[in-house]
Amino acid sequence: MPDFSVVGGGVAGLVVARRLAASGAAVTVFEASDRLGGTVARHEVAGIGLDAAAESFAVRGGVVAAVLRELGLADDIVAPAPGPAWLQPVLGDAVPLPATALLGIPADPLADDVVRVVGQAAAARAVELDAQPVGAVPATLGALVRSRYGDAVLDRLVAPVVHGVHSQHPDDLPVARAHPGLADAVRDAGSLSGAVAGLRAAAPPGAAVAGIRGGINRIVPALADDLQRLGGEVRLDTRVDDVGALPGTVVVAAPGIASPAAAGRRIDLVTLVVEQDELDAAPRGTGLLVAAGAPVGARALTHATAKWAWLREAAAGRHVVRLSYDVTPADPVAAARADAETLLGVPLPTVVDAAHVWWMRPAAASTPSAGVVVVGETVAGSGLAGIVAHAERTAAELLAR
Repeated sequence: MPDFSVVGGGVAGLVVARRLAASGAAVTVFEASDRLGGTVARHEVAGIGLDAAAESFAVRGGVVAAVLRELGLADDIVAPAPGPAWLQPVLGDAVPLPATALLGIPADPLADDVVRVVGQAAAARAVELDAQPVGAVPATLGALVRSRYGDAVLDRLVAPVVHGVHSQHPDDLPVARAHPGLADAVRDAGSLSGAVAGLRAAAPPGAAVAGIRGGINRIVPALADDLQRLGGEVRLDTRVDDVGALPGTVVVAAPGIASPAAAGRRIDLVTLVVEQDELDAAPRGTGLLVAAGAPVGARALTHATAKWAWLREAAAGRHVVRLSYDVTPADPVAAARADAETLLGVPLPTVVDAAHVWWMRPAAASTPSAGVVVVGETVAGSGLAGIVAHAERTAAELLAR
């Protein structure tokens, strides 16, 4: 009989199960589908092995890198190509994102690259608002930015960046989840601009995200193999309808059980493999974020072969472009091709292959039943770094009991 029953074999479930098993506990993972990993999955497009969802992780905290080292994947951690991402504003051509910003929040609203996006009047208004005394820090990132910088900076600059990182509007994102040190930094600095400048200066040099050579999806079999090496058991095609009937302490890592009352939001991803020599110069860097109201349906575009050297080698002269959508297009591949041409500024006459996948971004977890512990995106938010860190903390807390 297991000491712990883990419901859900996504990354969160595998991380917590592996850590528990490493302590000597008996652990069983129950996965309803025929595979592990959840949304962290692999697919092939034009014969190239690619991530079907997340392709990178935030390096902040070092927690993902630490797990990868334990799994023997440290040498395969890779940094993206240097250079800023771009922004497609509502009007006009795409522009590089401001250089000194945190989640799109500029350290200097009057900097030229900020004014180019938000306009002189909005930049001046941001300086005026941020000069006011700091009271209670609002609960959400949207409310914080709106109160210190105004609506225009939030809508034109911060919202597209936050949506690209967290797949949600800043009004729905708690400040603590956006950046755990931001609220204290605002109070200490007495301004949002000072807080961002201080956090940027304190951040270690290098890229804010990293990837894995061959794809983020490689973490799934590595976790599963190590879990089983440690004595953990995995049961695929095993649906759990009553967590209360499971033996031992129950850890829920399945979004449908953690938040059954709300389905969440659908995210669509279209991947194009194209032939176009003009893309060799990466005209929009590693990709673009899109402001709401811009003349395309996509919310973000990643020029993946410009971003990752290993993928550029694997693609052998072809280009991989990924576009994400909040609203499913009637013809996803045709829409993605048209949007990519608009955003990249070049025609794409030869689409070698394409793939369309989608998943649900789950709602926040409801209050769990007594004795049930919840991990995963419903409690940790989106992003591999937050999910892994929360799963590791949860395992430590369970073991401490």
